[in-house]
Amino acid sequence: MTKSGTGIAPEILWQPTPERVARAAITDFAGFLADRTGQDFGDYAALWEYSTTDLPGFWGALADYFGVRWVNRPQAVLPDASMPGARWFPGGTLNYAEHALAAIDGRADGDLAVIVTDEGDTEELVTLGQLRQQVARAQAGLRRAGVVAGDRVVALAPNGIHALVAFLATAASGAVWSSCSPDFGPASVIDRFTQIEPTVFIAVDGYRYGGKEFDTGETVARVRAALPGLSATVIVPTLGRPLPAGTTGWDEFTAEIGQPAEIDYVPVDFEAPLWVLYSSGTTGLPKPIVQSVGGILLEHLKMLRLHSDLGPGDRFLWFTTTGWMMWNYLVGGLLVGSTIVLYDGNPGYPDLLALWRLAERHRVTYFGTSAPFISSCRAKGLTPSDELDLTSVVAVGSTGSPLSTDGFRWIMEHVGPRVQICSVSGGTDLCTAIVGAAPTVPVWMGEISCRALGARVEAFDEQGGALIGDVGELVLTAPMPSMPVSFWGDDGGSKLRAAYFDDYPGVWRHGDWIRITSRGSCVIEGRSDATLNRGGVRMGTAEFYRVAESDPGVLDSLVIDTSDASGEGDLLLFVVLAGGADLDAVTARVRAAIRSELSPRHVPGTVIAVPSVPRTLNGKKCEVPVKRILAGMPVDTAVSKDALADPAGLDAFLAAARSAK
Repeated sequence: MTKSGTGIAPEILWQPTPERVARAAITDFAGFLADRTGQDFGDYAALWEYSTTDLPGFWGALADYFGVRWVNRPQAVLPDASMPGARWFPGGTLNYAEHALAAIDGRADGDLAVIVTDEGDTEELVTLGQLRQQVARAQAGLRRAGVVAGDRVVALAPNGIHALVAFLATAASGAVWSSCSPDFGPASVIDRFTQIEPTVFIAVDGYRYGGKEFDTGETVARVRAALPGLSATVIVPTLGRPLPAGTTGWDEFTAEIGQPAEIDYVPVDFEAPLWVLYSSGTTGLPKPIVQSVGGILLEHLKMLRLHSDLGPGDRFLWFTTTGWMMWNYLVGGLLVGSTIVLYDGNPGYPDLLALWRLAERHRVTYFGTSAPFISSCRAKGLTPSDELDLTSVVAVGSTGSPLSTDGFRWIMEHVGPRVQICSVSGGTDLCTAIVGAAPTVPVWMGEISCRALGARVEAFDEQGGALIGDVGELVLTAPMPSMPVSFWGDDGGSKLRAAYFDDYPGVWRHGDWIRITSRGSCVIEGRSDATLNRGGVRMGTAEFYRVAESDPGVLDSLVIDTSDASGEGDLLLFVVLAGGADLDAVTARVRAAIRSELSPRHVPGTVIAVPSVPRTLNGKKCEVPVKRILAGMPVDTAVSKDALADPAGLDAFLAAARSAK
């Protein structure tokens, strides 16, 4: 066990000043709640406890605090709190896009709403008024294509203005949105979109990444052929290719006909579907996860305003693609009046300072990225704050995988000592973070600062007992509004129950190992289905990676426990070596570190150098698929290559693994 697991508090890297606490939105909300309830919320722990025990009181107050624009007011907040099947705000109707495009807290039509940029440094600045006009024209195009409330609109598009406008037009119409990044392979897109039978398909004719152009013509053709129910296919001419027969160009689709278009915000039920997100699909057909209009609205208002302290005047960047839930989360910045920064391209092109230069140029307030990106910057020896003016950056968000202690240290030393490090974890299933940061809570080295408001996160042992200080199964013992209302097409809900509720009836099992400290902070210890169980001693893979990847010769790693029901097998460690690193020397150092810092039982028996670690399109390590392949399962059965960031890289990885045997 690492030092932070002994009960000794690790180093505090960031501490909120009294001035920061006083001006934080979460402090104002706590005062609002105190006036409403007569209770004292003197610290974050008290506020969290109330938020997760009096669910109607908390979520009802949240809706009132943010001035939710009800068309029909709800009859209650939470008349049924059972899981699955919790009912939120029955009778309430509203529209997500109306909130995203509203003039709130002094935000005016002429204020900047969106900054659109890409790896070629082209830029488009879009005011709130201009964004409304574009959404109105796109909604008129959807209407002409026959889209009505409940229909599905899908997009194969990058993180740019067209995807944003199309989504808001879809939401304004009461229709249901779903998107994939254009680098998804045809089979991967088809696996997703055919499940929800869309009415309109919006696609780019190509995209640019790493200084190269990629044509999507074949993908678009195959997807269209797989979607016979389409009433329209709209092409965004990113590369200027000729329009395929039977399609409509974006400019024609959104052209004004007659009077200037105005947005018609169609009210829908609180629990009506807003969008469909998808699981990674590495080991089977991606699950089509349906989240509700009202649930996402309240959840993102809470996380972005209270936890991230974003509001008018702030600039919010999170590097993402439209195939990752963080795109949906980024768009939520509009709900709190922030300017959102959309970046399309390779974050490492022409070099790893590209996003940091973007943060300097546009005075980004909140810089969101992934733990692997931070790791890459550290491995390259980058020192952004020495070369750039990053004084506008108040917070750095990190997700996708656990942020290592070296990553925490690098941010503090090379982005800024006054920057709040917001390591967060949640997932596509909830489209939010359930553990993360708050502007009133310190940042401890290597730890996630707190459990999110309204998220009753606990660590369970195998018998369902709650743990503090020890590693357990991450569960939610109370419902949240952004929990899936269904999987699309899962009549009766059997698949949804099997995915989250079979292990602990009435309790959401998230699929991660977590350790919750006595201070309320958390450490994610890896996926619970990839646990390293050696001689009865269980360990999460994240804890293993923290030690292995702290070695200067290791850029990335993947650990596989080959044990099965027949007995204990080998512990294989695959490493991507830094330039010039010697495998034997790295092996000796890592084995010694694992033995002394973690457990002698978890010293890897075999260490193998590989060119890269297989990851999903969203950057998650493919631990379970690799274990299955090494156990003899055919590659095509164990993993969908279309769901991988680098399908060819898997072949190179497996070749290196087999040659080392």
